[in-house]
Amino acid sequence: MIHSFLMIGQSNMAGRGYSKEVPPIYDEHIKMQRNGLWQIMSEPINFDRPSAGVGLAASFAASWRLDNPKEEIGLIPCADGGTSLDDWAVEGALFENAISQAKLAQRTSQISGILWHQGENDCSPEKAEKYVEKFSIITETLRKELNIPKVPLIIGGLGDFLPNGIFGQYFNSYLLINQALEEFAKTHANCYFVTAKGLTANTDSIHFNALSQRILGVRYYKAFHDLKNLLDPHHDEENMLATIYNRSYTKTEQIKLLEHEFAVGNIEPKDFLSTLTQLNQK
Repeated sequence: MIHSFLMIGQSNMAGRGYSKEVPPIYDEHIKMQRNGLWQIMSEPINFDRPSAGVGLAASFAASWRLDNPKEEIGLIPCADGGTSLDDWAVEGALFENAISQAKLAQRTSQISGILWHQGENDCSPEKAEKYVEKFSIITETLRKELNIPKVPLIIGGLGDFLPNGIFGQYFNSYLLINQALEEFAKTHANCYFVTAKGLTANTDSIHFNALSQRILGVRYYKAFHDLKNLLDPHHDEENMLATIYNRSYTKTEQIKLLEHEFAVGNIEPKDFLSTLTQLNQK
């Protein structure tokens, strides 16, 4: 049984971290949905734009695997960059796509949680005031459509760096969105808020950088595991990342990675066959 998680929201859920800045996460028991089928996860998981990169879901899944070493986890990527809460309204294209993808996943998995990160496009006092009401309609309908009334919904705060970038004038009200997200978590069952305290951004000061995405994924998992709001950084998040990075690849993973390198032209045929033979003899 695959335990699957729906990824929804805007670009910081999709991920814009630069892959060159962090070690890769690769695990044959972490899957992602592509064309309705499960593939071994590789980043970018949520390919909504050509700029897609490292997001929080990979380290969330890898953290889950530390506690569930004999089970499989699946990620259902449906986030879309630059989208507002209104863009996610019930019966809109994004909402309907998420329902469709989730129902496909339910044929071969059990949805165990929902991961949400959104709010940058709603950073105004007027929109923040209506955030809880609008988000409630979206999440309640989503749960009803998928028949998952009690699975945990994990929602993350916006970064404190937002007002400092070249587009900082648009994010002066980001704290109001964070307050709305915290209020939502406090007033809705099976929902938990995760802080973005101490996290840093790419040079645009809009998107979490790759390391911060890795840390945020660990925090999302801790909130999911403990079923509690995480209002401060987790004391063990760096050690958890080190454990994830130091994991040895299985024989199957080594072969899959080798096949990828050959398929994209990074290895000559003779070298591919030689290495493949060595791996198969292990």
